[in-house]
Amino acid sequence: MKQHYSVAIVGGGQAGLSISYCLKERGFDHIVFEKHQIGYAWRTKRWDSFCLVTPNWQCQLPGHPYRGAEPNGFMQKDEIVRYIEAYAASFNPPVREGVEVTRLWQNEADDVFELTTTNGDYTADQVVIASGSYHQPKIPRIAERLPQHIVQLHSSEYRNPQSLPDKAVLVVGTGQSGCQIAEDLHLAGKQVHLCVGGAPRSPRRYRGKDVVDWLDQMGYYDLSIDEHPQKEKVRTKANHYVTGRDGGREIDLRQFALEGMRLYGRLKTVSNNTLEFYPNLKQNLDQADAVAESIKKSIDQFIQNHQIDAPTEPPYSPVWQPETEVLSLNYE
Repeated sequence: MKQHYSVAIVGGGQAGLSISYCLKERGFDHIVFEKHQIGYAWRTKRWDSFCLVTPNWQCQLPGHPYRGAEPNGFMQKDEIVRYIEAYAASFNPPVREGVEVTRLWQNEADDVFELTTTNGDYTADQVVIASGSYHQPKIPRIAERLPQHIVQLHSSEYRNPQSLPDKAVLVVGTGQSGCQIAEDLHLAGKQVHLCVGGAPRSPRRYRGKDVVDWLDQMGYYDLSIDEHPQKEKVRTKANHYVTGRDGGREIDLRQFALEGMRLYGRLKTVSNNTLEFYPNLKQNLDQADAVAESIKKSIDQFIQNHQIDAPTEPPYSPVWQPETEVLSLNYE
């Protein structure tokens, strides 16, 4: 088996496969190391009702744009796996599945990179790391303060409401995963307690189009990091919460509160049998709304500047406000 390649790619997800496609198109010999199997994370690290938050037409892997019957729909988990598998089948990339790279270093004397893998040693002129940055669950130390009889799951381990005990559930965090899992539990009739963090939210549709369509038309997705107003800082920003579920809709935590979900500020500490929260629920809800409204204003400005004929919408009005902030909760 060949042991030296012009390029070695670590990771066989959609990024690694895309790089492989472009290299193969240009005639570069290369190899892709995938620790598990193609589509592994989508297949095993997502919950049952998971779906994309961006429309299907935005799936534009190099040489393999979405060609299905629902360009404005939102692929569910199994469809995403099939899409990525079909992509790999379309150009037969040199992927070594089940091979983990355990060490990588640069041999400056020989001007090569050396890779130790579970399938032997390799060298390459160039190496692309395409393994992503979400493989290790980020679990705060505060979780250690909860007793062992309390079931704790990271979002990557959650599958469906039926897999949890028949009790109330606390969801900590309101990024995309937290909000969508909270909704999944809420729709199943679970009593949900939600710690609301500082993640922003996005409108789903505005003035006749999905917001993603507007942003694409505005050139937002063509911006490089250097051109983005926030520069490098944008890399660390949480994704705006929204969902593609049931054809796509906004996630309005205030509406959930009206329907019985209980909202709190960020989790502060666990003491004895009590959860304590920061008094920032209203602040976080207002900030999330402000971001959503700023997106709408940028669309309004674009419509005005280009004299586009688009329907108008009434201004946003919060459907619920926290009259008082609940700062503690006994979990026993």
